[in-house]
Amino acid sequence: MKSLNVYVNEPDMITPQLAPMLSVRRGQDAIAFYQAAFHARELFRIEAESGDVVARLAIGPAEFWLADESPQHQNFSPATLNGSTARMVLVVEDPDAVFQNALAAGGVQVWPVADQPYGWRVGRMMDPFGHHWEIGKPLPGAN
Repeated sequence: MKSLNVYVNEPDMITPQLAPMLSVRRGQDAIAFYQAAFHARELFRIEAESGDVVARLAIGPAEFWLADESPQHQNFSPATLNGSTARMVLVVEDPDAVFQNALAAGGVQVWPVADQPYGWRVGRMMDPFGHHWEIGKPLPGAN
């Protein structure tokens, strides 16, 4: 088996990247929410005649994708699953401000931003599409 070298950056090679893809209902509304809540930038969008979308977004340098739910492709939203299988972790300089902005945009608080005994200041919210976001940063001196 050939070893994967993630540090290779030659002009004719693609550097491996990893970005989550969120399945949602109402993809266009989800894009608008992430733009309002996190100042996400839309990098790419494909829109079907039905209005369903696949989009690539970025919050600062961090990228993620979203797509409208597609059961025929085994892509299910938290609304269908009655829960989510993953959480998004957003590390920012000012978690309190970002958290409050996300709530003002329509997110729902799961637990507030607070200093945690494991060395992070973090809170958890659920976006209008059922995905949970932990928004925080390491505390000074934490590993």
